[in-house]
Amino acid sequence: MRFAHALRRAPRARDVARDVRAWSGRPSGRVTLPAVLLLVLVVVGVGAGAIAIPMTAGSREEAAAGGEATPEPTFSDGLAPLPTTGAPAGDGATPAPGATVTTGPPAGGRPADVLAAWANQTGNKLEVPWVAMQAYGYAELVIARTRPGCNLKWTTLAAIGKIESNHGRHNATLGTDGTSSPRILGPVLDGTGSTQRIDDTDNGVLDGDITYDRAVGAMQFIPSTWKQHEVDADNDGVKDVNDIDDAALAAGNYLCQGGRDMNLATDWWNAILSYNDVRPYAQAVFDAANDYGSRSRT
Repeated sequence: MRFAHALRRAPRARDVARDVRAWSGRPSGRVTLPAVLLLVLVVVGVGAGAIAIPMTAGSREEAAAGGEATPEPTFSDGLAPLPTTGAPAGDGATPAPGATVTTGPPAGGRPADVLAAWANQTGNKLEVPWVAMQAYGYAELVIARTRPGCNLKWTTLAAIGKIESNHGRHNATLGTDGTSSPRILGPVLDGTGSTQRIDDTDNGVLDGDITYDRAVGAMQFIPSTWKQHEVDADNDGVKDVNDIDDAALAAGNYLCQGGRDMNLATDWWNAILSYNDVRPYAQAVFDAANDYGSRSRT
């Protein structure tokens, strides 16, 4: 290395300090030293800022990418995720925190009663019974927790309920406990007319027919299908196909089976067609769900 031979030994810190003190006492040192110190402070400050600012921005990017600070997504036509306690929070078509009910559903009882205020308000807009609205909304919240990848919205369940039984009111009255009286029965599935032939699968326990099956309840379950997806959604100790609470959640489980994502058009249509493989039926459900989603936000 060129000029390396000029450096005989490394200077000692004591010698350097002595030389700096002697130089700082001279006129040139008294003028130059403050300027040097100021320059050092500026360089250090700029360097610290260059490091601190990107680190802050990076932490925000990590939060936006899924860190703990990221808020849970909301859906324009859906409900907020099911809370541990209290009522679901949200805005627009979703229940507001601490909302109270002035008319309609009684307080307490069914788990779906946590949606009482939202169901009353939204049901009035859509001309849907508040009992049915609670059932559809609560089913969405439960599905969001048990099958988070499905992304099922209450609007789809409400649309099926409308097409299948006018929300449990087809030739029947929907009671405040969620049951329809008398029970709702579809046509005999004997293969005549436009019906599919399905021989009896439940010995007439659900549909009262020991020869053929009939669809039952507000969501019109075939007895064999109900047996696969039956659930007690209102915690009354009975899995009742004639109870819209149980039927709505069972319908949600049915639609979400097979890992479907109802945010995907293909999965949504396949799910509805699996419920009833008739194209006009599926279109009617789509139109009703779209209508409910739009009107609930106005």
